Amino acid sequence: MTINEIRDLIDRSLFASLGYTDERGRQNIRRAFCVWHKGLGTHLISTNTSSSHVKSLLKNSNACLYFSDDASFEAVCLYGKAEVSTDRYYKELLWNEGDEKYYPKGIDDDDYCVIVFTADSGRYYRYDGKADLFADEITKYDKECILENGYSKTQN
Repeated sequence: MTINEIRDLIDRSLFASLGYTDERGRQNIRRAFCVWHKGLGTHLISTNTSSSHVKSLLKNSNACLYFSDDASFEAVCLYGKAEVSTDRYYKELLWNEGDEKYYPKGIDDDDYCVIVFTADSGRYYRYDGKADLFADEITKYDKECILENGYSKTQN
């Protein structure tokens, strides 16, 4: 897979699997709506501040994000750090009509936060092979990228 094909896979994915270690040292996975990206290295996920995965990530930010397309049998697993942010810019960016059912107080709800995942490496595979993705490749690719809703650009 080329870097551009990896980016295309990420952009056309509505969801990613977030892997992390919980407070008892167990490996966990959460399926998360994840469409906001800056290149290959930065990914945003809105979630509840009170959730168990947020509590775990506050104690241990090591995480991975797994994007896949089952129909084409291709995937990429990104490794890195997941920070919990209450930055209003991110919250407004990810806010959607109808989110009030999850966060009754709106964007300023204390139970609303954004996970900012930053990749430092990865591994990808497809029917025709697999390989590692290194930090310098991610940094080089992301240099000219902006934060955008990747999924919406694949729907036009």
